[in-house]
Amino acid sequence: MNAIRPLRLALVGNPNCGKTALFNRLTGARQKVANYAGVTVERKEGQFFSATGRAYQVTDLPGAYSLKPMTPDEAITREVLLGARADEAAPDLVVLVVDATRLRLNLRLVLEVLRLKRPTVLAVNMMDVARKRGMQIDIAALQRELGIPVIETVAVQPGGASALLAQLDQIAADHAGLPPQAGVPGAESDAATVEDTQARVRRILEAAVANPGRENVPGERIDAVVLHPVAGYVILAAVLFLIFQAVFSWSQWPMELIKDGVDGLGALVRDAMPDGLLRSLLVDGILSGVGSVLVFLPQILILFLFILALEDSGYLPRAAFLLDRLMGSVGLSGRAFIPLLSSFACAVPGIMATRTIQNPRDRLATIMIAPLMTCSARLPVYALIIGAFIPERSVGIFNLQGLVLFGLYVLGIVSAMAVAWVFKRTLGNKGAHALMLELPDYHWPNLRNLAIGLWERARIFVSRVGTIILALMVLLWFLSSFPAPPAGATGPAIQYSLAGQLGQWLQLVFAPVGFNWQIAIALIPGLAAREVAVGALGTVYALSATGDALATTLTPMISATWTLPTALSLLAWYVFAPQCISTLSIVRRETNSWKPVLAMAGYMFALAYLAAFATFQISRALLGG
Repeated sequence: MNAIRPLRLALVGNPNCGKTALFNRLTGARQKVANYAGVTVERKEGQFFSATGRAYQVTDLPGAYSLKPMTPDEAITREVLLGARADEAAPDLVVLVVDATRLRLNLRLVLEVLRLKRPTVLAVNMMDVARKRGMQIDIAALQRELGIPVIETVAVQPGGASALLAQLDQIAADHAGLPPQAGVPGAESDAATVEDTQARVRRILEAAVANPGRENVPGERIDAVVLHPVAGYVILAAVLFLIFQAVFSWSQWPMELIKDGVDGLGALVRDAMPDGLLRSLLVDGILSGVGSVLVFLPQILILFLFILALEDSGYLPRAAFLLDRLMGSVGLSGRAFIPLLSSFACAVPGIMATRTIQNPRDRLATIMIAPLMTCSARLPVYALIIGAFIPERSVGIFNLQGLVLFGLYVLGIVSAMAVAWVFKRTLGNKGAHALMLELPDYHWPNLRNLAIGLWERARIFVSRVGTIILALMVLLWFLSSFPAPPAGATGPAIQYSLAGQLGQWLQLVFAPVGFNWQIAIALIPGLAAREVAVGALGTVYALSATGDALATTLTPMISATWTLPTALSLLAWYVFAPQCISTLSIVRRETNSWKPVLAMAGYMFALAYLAAFATFQISRALLGG
């Protein structure tokens, strides 16, 4: 082995086997997420050093049930293991990860990978759970049957991967060099029949597992409640309701801390620099725009905390089964639930996740409605408007602001189901498709995995603030500052700028829905990313203000200048608003056609305008203003 180059490891296993938990245990925060070249399949890479100081580069390959691919995920896993991708060298060593409680299901993939004749180690994960169930797994017998090193791991516990690390170091020390392409047999993994594979799996289990163990009785008891046709929906609604209440209730203190920090930094800059363009750029452009978005980071992290915890606990697949019949009634495949749920975080990974839907019509329908799920980028807009116009008071045991936020999420879901029903009538429906989905065991969410997941989300959000949003805020500041107002001008300088003139023109288009020229300006950069609209409002109102207020005081600014019907209209607009550019681009890549992109942008713009128009006109008639 080359002593300088890190040893390349590939983690391979079924979904829900604890492979990602092992990846997190090995790499910690030293990991990155990207896509494989030419496809939208996600890749996770990281590095770590063993106790001996040896460097390893590890790739967490997409979960697969077989190397005879049925999905793009499984195709990528096969290509990487075969060394068939030009953009990635074949791994030096394969670490197969199996769930000790589900060996019968996992061993099929193990046998297929072994036929590739690559240096391989088997990590039998979740051994603690297996022992609690009374399972007796003979690791030595398993090693004899498979002919490869077999190691016990408990990825969620500190030190749970120490035996694996020691085995990796031993392999690296025993071999001066692992052949990068040793024994790659091309399509040899297809040679054995399913019957042959199943027969060998049975022989291995008979030799290595003395007691299959008790059934997961506690899990069955929980499933009897959470999958109940009545109680299950009540529990799901309660969970979602709790999430949206927490988004507002738990985030107040950290949001105030960020707001005060940005205000203090702006005051320091304002006091330290003379009046001029540079100070205006820093205070009115960058701090006002970026700070007004950054303040919503706690709410986004709280939302992701719940999503990650529900995913790690094993509840989300249960919710998929629970909603299968309901989704089928509007023409959606049961498999659409996971992509649609992912879209609550961001529509981009949600649309990417539709590749698991095999029927083309079901997949297209899911892609077209995924952007109607209320993604986290909408949250800053919702939080800004709700905080400005909805009083913070209790309604029984609930928070009124949380109730309004919950209602907006429900409106997005109901709208998506209605649009799906329309697509069912227009695209046609070939009948119901049964949902086949493995239900993982229940687990307490692992704090380490939650922390790593939240760190990744925070890093992604802050990087967007420091790149896309920062660049757009600088551009918007420039358009809002030039040309200078003419001599004798009495209004704010922004009214005479390029942005102000564009806003005045757009106001003619948006006047029927109650939007002023400041809102009209903010909608344009909001097409790049929804949360940019908040930063744009911060910049525009900072340049429009006559005092020294920063955009972190944007809430009182808009509450003083907008009417309630305008605020409600903008909320309705963002329930249906045309997607950000990244979402439209991923639709183009996934469908390989511009027609769905144009259709999506067209129908969502029409819905947004009609919903905002109806909301503004009705609320103005009822409330006045």
